[in-house]
Amino acid sequence: MTIHGAVIIEQGVTFAIVAVRQSVTQYTVRITQMRQALSVYFPNMPIILMSQDSSGTPHFYGRKDIVDFLKTIRLDQIPWKEYHIY
Repeated sequence: MTIHGAVIIEQGVTFAIVAVRQSVTQYTVRITQMRQALSVYFPNMPIILMSQDSSGTPHFYGRKDIVDFLKTIRLDQIPWKEYHIY
């Protein structure tokens, strides 16, 4: 499986951001399950999930201070990579 994400260090905090489908972020239980599954690949760091609505507006789910930071930057400023996970 391939996921689109990034590991970012900002103000001494290392965190992961992963792009997911909007269907994942519609329900708290799905968000929790996805973060738990991704924690194997991004150990010991907060995981932020990002989905986009039909107009392309990003929505972030995770630690409030990190989400607040991500709201201040453009998506093209995030160093996106493809991660191949199994």
